Parts: sequence; C-alpha cells; structure tokens
Amino acid sequence: MSGRPVVVFAVPDGIDDPARVSGGNVYDRRLAESLRPDGWEVRLLPVTDAPAALETALAGVSDGALVLVDGLLVQREPAALPAQSGRLRFVVLAHMPPPEDGPGVREAFRSARRIVATSAWTRSELIAQDAAEPARIVVAHPGTDAAPASRPSAAGGRLLCVGVVAPHKGQDVLVAALAAARDVPGWTCTIAGSTATEPGFVAELHAAVAAEGLGDRIRFAGVLTGSGLGDAYAGADLLVGPSRSESYGMAVAEALARGIPVVASAVGGIPEAIAGGRGAVTVPPGDAWALERVLRRWWASAEWRAELATAARDARASRPGWADTAATVGRALREVAAEAPAAHPGPVGTAARS
Repeated sequence: MSGRPVVVFAVPDGIDDPARVSGGNVYDRRLAESLRPDGWEVRLLPVTDAPAALETALAGVSDGALVLVDGLLVQREPAALPAQSGRLRFVVLAHMPPPEDGPGVREAFRSARRIVATSAWTRSELIAQDAAEPARIVVAHPGTDAAPASRPSAAGGRLLCVGVVAPHKGQDVLVAALAAARDVPGWTCTIAGSTATEPGFVAELHAAVAAEGLGDRIRFAGVLTGSGLGDAYAGADLLVGPSRSESYGMAVAEALARGIPVVASAVGGIPEAIAGGRGAVTVPPGDAWALERVLRRWWASAEWRAELATAARDARASRPGWADTAATVGRALREVAAEAPAAHPGPVGTAARS
C-alpha cells in the first residue's frame, strides 16, 4: 500500500488519441500527470460514448471512492451522477458551462461536492445557471509548459491559428480577414487542428481559400502534437484566435508562454488566458473587418510588432504551470476526501430548493 490518496478520474475514452486532440483532452491528460507528483494515486477510468457507459463505469467503483468526472461525460449522461451521489464523492471538472437547455445537466452538476472550472468565466456561467453553489466552485486555469522564447521574423508575416477546425473556433472569420488583406505581400497562415469534426465547415473553408486564390498562403496542417506543434509555435510570429466562443483559450496561453504575441476574440475566458498582458490585442468575435484592421497594423508597424513581442516575452515567467493547476485541483480533492461518504446524500442545494 502506497498510503497515497486515491482519486478515480473518469475521462472520455481516447484522450491520448492524436486524432481526438482537444483542449479538454489535453487538460485531462496533463492534470492526471501533474496530480501524481502532487501526491495522488490517479486511477484513470476511460468512458466510451456507448449508451449508459458512464453509469456502467461508475457502478464498478467502490463505495466511498473519490471520483473526479470530466464534465463532458456529465453532459452526455447526466442521470449517472445523481444516481450514485449517495455512495460516491464526486468532483466535476467543468471545461465549459453545461447547455442551458440540457435536461438534467444542472441537477447532475449540483450532485457534485465540488466543481473545478477551468476559467473564472466558466465559474460565473455555472453560477448564473444555478448549476452549483458559488462556494463549491474552484477555478483551476490550464497550465503551460516552459518553452524557449520564439524568434520573430523581421516582417511578422507568419501567422498561426490552433484549434479544432469548427464554426465556434471562427477560422472562417480569419479566412475572410485574410482574403481582404490579400494585397499585403509576404504573409502566410498555418491553421492547425482536426478537420474531422465538422467536415462540411472545413469544405466551405477550403472552397473560400481556393476562390480567393490563397491556397499557397493559407495551409491546413491538420492535428499537430508534440514536437510538430512545438515547431509550429516556434515558427510563428503571431497567434490568431478568432473564436466565437471559448471557455479559456489554451492556444492563446501557450503562445504567450512562448513569447508569441496574440490577436484574439474578446470572448468567454480568452481575457483570462491573456491575463491582462500587453502582448495581446483583442477584437470583437465574428468581426472579420476588425481582425483585418489589426492585422494590417501589425504588418505595417515594425515598432508595434516589437512592442507586442517584448511584452509577450516579458510576461512568460508569470504564466501558471501544470503543477499550479494540479495544486489547485488537489486542494479541492483533499477537502472532499476528508468528508464522510454519507455526509452528502443528494444534490447540492436540494434542501434549499423546496
């Protein structure tokens, strides 16, 4: 017996699958890795997308166990948590707020003893939806890895956009902005992310790029991981995050941790990922004209590029790491582990809601 506290971590099946790279999967994997040095024995419980898969998986967990559950699983199968909350001690990891019209999802979130939100914006949305009592929600921002500072090119023409290629990530807004700026010479843009999730949207993007004659300037790189993703950041002058919705903005944080300036939508948790840094500029979500204006200024002013790059590099040391994320989550888990299994037999706040 190791004597280490044990947490069962229910995660979507395939979080290590390169074809399923997402911010949520990266967070789950890095959190599990970082909880172990923090003193935890982490037992991963992969859950498939089969019907009642979460219910079946939880049924096999021993009474009184401490269980951390990815919130995406809860949204997929909300009845599973309330049914087991009398014998298991649940903590829900909320990568994003539940859908407001999701039947039973808020009740499932209320059945957890704590909720870990990946941004203060997500926490505020959970409170606004009455999905949890404020005192039971902690914020654990995604961490970043220490990395060498990037070396910007003289012209600032190398753009990078990282994220699953889908409408909520706004790559169509970026393509429209770049099409309007096709008269500016020298720029290129790499769009890195899975193209399998929204094939119709991807087809429309490819058609738009071809129609504008930008096929030699805008490249769809597909999923990049490990050294491939590291090389993409190292070769970028500017990270563009044109999302329409975003619970945090891990690509934004990763870019700033490498000293890469950012232009991104002022939406959701992105301002938190920027953390007030002067190395980033925000634009309204969905506004291709505003994005084009900022990009034109970026290319036109070497002085402004240097100012943003210096600010991004200066802020690198202040970015939180994954050990900080694990420490925050670990404190919440230890609080719940200290509670008696029978101390919380039903959904949080149920007694207050007559």
